[in-house]
Amino acid sequence: MLTHNACLALGRRLTLLLLLVTSLLLAGQALAQSAGTEGELATAVPPVDAEIWRQVKSGENFIDTRHDSTYNLVNPSGETWRQIRNRWVSPFGLIAVGGMAALILMFYLIVGRKDLQEPRSGRKLLRWSTLERALHWTVATLFVVLALTGLNLLYGKFVFNPLLGDAVWAAMMSGTKLLHNYLGPIFGFLLIVILAKFLKKNIPDKTDWEWFKKGGGLIGKEHVDAHFANGGEKAWFWLLATAGVLVIASGLVMDFPNYGQSRDTMQWANVIHSLGALALTAVSLGHIYIGTIGTEGALEGMTTGYVDETWAKEHHNLWYEEVKDQAVTPDPSTEGHHKGQATHPPGTPG
Repeated sequence: MLTHNACLALGRRLTLLLLLVTSLLLAGQALAQSAGTEGELATAVPPVDAEIWRQVKSGENFIDTRHDSTYNLVNPSGETWRQIRNRWVSPFGLIAVGGMAALILMFYLIVGRKDLQEPRSGRKLLRWSTLERALHWTVATLFVVLALTGLNLLYGKFVFNPLLGDAVWAAMMSGTKLLHNYLGPIFGFLLIVILAKFLKKNIPDKTDWEWFKKGGGLIGKEHVDAHFANGGEKAWFWLLATAGVLVIASGLVMDFPNYGQSRDTMQWANVIHSLGALALTAVSLGHIYIGTIGTEGALEGMTTGYVDETWAKEHHNLWYEEVKDQAVTPDPSTEGHHKGQATHPPGTPG
């Protein structure tokens, strides 16, 4: 009769034997399934050789899971887009934006700020209403954010990735992409609003040609005639109305790819969007310079809404003749010129 210890030892041996037999059976089944799968793959998927890749590239053999897609797995147009972006778009941006910045710096160092030739009169003319200034600064702020994020998307990997490392740069690019994609449509809508509002004041006329012939007053000593908007301001308006609208439209094509755009359409939209945005960014540097440190009295018009009579005479004399009877003298006891204290003649906006 077996003792208690002998029974325990026999039980352990039987348990180990059972586990061994079970493991062998499972391993055999797995090997059989693997062999069956490999055999199935061998018959279902032919060897991937040069002939297969030739068929893929030509479109005879392709895999594309998108609905109703007719694109082959290797898409030559993608390589064409990459070459255009790297060989043409990126260098164009560096030349346009960098070149414009360098020219403005040289101009400022050589020529300097354009100061008023006569003393200020102290009398003010309303040039921009509160609504117009709010529109301008909102659109301008969005434009700057979109320009910076767009430049980061195009050149950021060459500048910030080596400086900040992969983790920080990846987070930065993620935020950049979100800002660019979500603020773009808002900018587009407001730009259309501001173009419609100022359209009437930016219709070209013969005085604009004379303005350009005299370089906006840089050539010769005479003042150049100008209405509410001079030739340069009108040129900037129509650049926004053409290239700006094109940038908006191409941006929306990329922002909403779920409306059935083809891959080729998306690629060309990217090229058009990049070229137009880079051109606008370059020209905007000149617009910003002239409207801030480049011209005395220009910035205060867009910050307070008012310009001095002397500024109006020297820069927009034809407009000044139309509105000179609306000039006001601010209350000297009020800081910031005329904040709520100037009395506007009847019929003038306040």
